Amino acid sequence: MTDSEPTTGTPGADDEIVEAAPAPLLTLRDGLTPVIETDEALTAYAAALAAGTGPVAIDAERASGYRYSARAYLVQLRREGAGTALVDPIGLDMAPLIAALEGTEWILHAATQDLACLAEIGLRPASLFDTELAGRLLGYPRVGLATLVEELLGQRMRKEHSAADWSKRPLPESWLEYAALDVEVLVELRALMATALEEAGKAEWARQEFEHLLGFTPTVRVDPWRRTSQMHRVRSRHGLAAVKLLWEARNEIAAERDVTPGKIIPDSAIVEAAIAMPHDRAALLAIKGFHGRGAERYSTRWVAAIREAAALPESALPPRTLRGDGPPVPRAWAEKDPVAARRLAIARDAITALGEKVNTPVEQLLTPDFLRRLLWTPPRTRQPEELLDAVGEQLAAYGARPWQVELTAPLLRDAIIAGDVEPPA
Repeated sequence: MTDSEPTTGTPGADDEIVEAAPAPLLTLRDGLTPVIETDEALTAYAAALAAGTGPVAIDAERASGYRYSARAYLVQLRREGAGTALVDPIGLDMAPLIAALEGTEWILHAATQDLACLAEIGLRPASLFDTELAGRLLGYPRVGLATLVEELLGQRMRKEHSAADWSKRPLPESWLEYAALDVEVLVELRALMATALEEAGKAEWARQEFEHLLGFTPTVRVDPWRRTSQMHRVRSRHGLAAVKLLWEARNEIAAERDVTPGKIIPDSAIVEAAIAMPHDRAALLAIKGFHGRGAERYSTRWVAAIREAAALPESALPPRTLRGDGPPVPRAWAEKDPVAARRLAIARDAITALGEKVNTPVEQLLTPDFLRRLLWTPPRTRQPEELLDAVGEQLAAYGARPWQVELTAPLLRDAIIAGDVEPPA
């Protein structure tokens, strides 16, 4: 049978079905080291780290879903010549580690998840390489660490402890091995991805993106209580005020106890109470759906919040929706400003085509919010060169990096000009 002949039917007795062998499991090359829990042990490792060479792989484990705080409960580090360390930062003097890391390049995966909690214990990078962001720039459809390790290094990673309570003490050995594996191959992964970025002509893009990450701070949400799940079921503004005051009371209790707010009472309980607006403890606890560990324990706090909300004058009630400082949602553009809607449609098509050409997600080429803001309120000039400069300045003012401006500004300039021309009927 030639290669061009189709195969039909089922395999015969003499046929052999060959399945690809699974990738080998990633293991610790140096074995599991003891957790550093004393200042003396940290000082010793810091000296080894300072004497090591090359970039430092670093990761942190938090207790999201268990604790209110986003603090680091374990820090993992690895550097050539120093090996891997697992550091319990609670109660330690981090000064030796801070000094050892001074001037080094950090390798992180999904840096925005860890930079804040590392900064909280005094660890701030002078420069960094983010393997997740590098994967996005390189056009990988999936950029989780385990996926990239299998794709580029041909090894599988265990991920069964990603949602563990890392505030637990002592930490089980299997958890510690999982944590150590997160930095085991970051140095090798960085080297491969840096080469790939160079070959793709994207090394400068990555450099600018990594430099931008050095100034990252988590977004502080306006009115975070508005993210309460199912809040749309609350119809009255006094009910909205009850959601706000119940959410704030729960948040205060959670912060005091350092537990995730949902373990006090769930969002569903807040919504049910805000709909019913009970005025006493018995009525509150009788509400179907009002449950959680803290439902009865903090019942007086909940009743007080509801009574306060019910007594608020109309002028003090929260608005149903917040007025944003940005443009309206895109689906409303055609009605509010048809010219802007045409600009947006043209620009989106052009950015999508560019993303396909350079094999990079469109949201990496330009933050969608920057695109909408520019096209809703573009520069006034329509002289092509002046408009190009003005578009670039406006994008830069929003926070776009130079490589993004260079690639997208000409497309957006053209979209602004083309959008002004009403299509034939």
